[in-house]
Parts: sequence; C-alpha cells; structure tokens
Amino acid sequence: MSSTPRPHVSRGEGFALGLIATGAISVAVAALVAIVRAAFGIFGSDPTIRMPVTGGDVQALSDVPEIAAATYASAEVTFTSLPAGVSWMLLLEQALPAIATIGVCIVAWWLGVSLMRARPFRPAMSNAIGVVACLVLAGGLFGQLLGAIGRAMLVDDLAGSSPEITDVFWTFLVEVDLAPVGWSFALALVAASFAIGARLQRETEGLV
Repeated sequence: MSSTPRPHVSRGEGFALGLIATGAISVAVAALVAIVRAAFGIFGSDPTIRMPVTGGDVQALSDVPEIAAATYASAEVTFTSLPAGVSWMLLLEQALPAIATIGVCIVAWWLGVSLMRARPFRPAMSNAIGVVACLVLAGGLFGQLLGAIGRAMLVDDLAGSSPEITDVFWTFLVEVDLAPVGWSFALALVAASFAIGARLQRETEGLV
C-alpha cells in the first residue's frame, strides 16, 4: 500500500484564511452585541420603534423643482412603554437574523480552519451548512413576520384608547424581503456540494 503526502496550504493562503476566520468571529461577536443592544433598547425606558404609516407627502420637499414627489412610509416613534408581548416580538425580529448571522460566521470560521488544515470536506461540514441555511431562511422570514405581528399588537393596544390611530398606522403590514430565501438556497447548494465532496474524498482515500 502506497501513501501520499498530506497536502498543506501555503503560508500566504494560511494567512488569508486565518484573516477570514478571524473576521468571521468578529462579525459574530458584533451580531451578538447587536442583540444585546436591541434588548436594552426595546425593554428599556422610552423605546423607539420604527412604525409603518399609511404615508403622506413630505411638505419640506414640495418646492424643490427637481423632485416630482416625495412621501414617507414609516416613522420613528418613541413610546413611554411597550406591552411585554410586543417587546418580545420586536426583539425576535432583530434577534433571529442576528442569530443566523452568528451561525454563518461560525461555519465560516470552521471552514477557514479546515481549509488551513487541508481537510475541508468533513462529514459534519455539510450538516452544519445545512443547519445554517435553515437558520437564514427562518431568521429572515420569521423575523419579518414576528415584527409585523408585534407592530399589529401594538397598534391594537393603542387603538383601545385612541381609535384614530388606525388612520395613521397600518393595522398589519409585512414588508417581505426575499433575500434570506435566496441566501438559504445558495447555502443549501453549498451544503450539498460539501456532502458530495466528503463522499469523493472518502472514496479517494480508500483507493490510496
């Protein structure tokens, strides 16, 4: 039985991969900090929430000749306090995408380390990427949905004492961003590629 030397990355490649892995961890830490800051902002005193409004003309721009029309679709509203259910919904709106970002960064760090060791096609790598693909999909879509539900709950609570509020705020509005769907499909394809690569690597090692 013959043996082949285990491949190694060059010093320059190792430096670049190490830099990418370090950057991925830094972004993950930043996403975690963003979750904590969002929690303090939502559960703290006088929380400011972006609320979608039915819209109106921006009067300050009406006299600018180069602008045909200008309208606003949302407003930053500062509340004295928020119902507990609304606070949790609005926190999850920001936390779920941030958790997905943390997952992507952890997998990127792991992949960078695996590439430095010239062993990228680990059996668990495809599973990890597949889980992250699900996190990106769920974090994007469910985050948007929970945010819309939280704002609808808030409008319903405000309408109990001020019914005219429904003439200003949307009672329920989901602003759908399909980018997480595309990213999740791309990650699922990468996961499948790593699963095939791991199988081919095992078959190749079995022939040596």
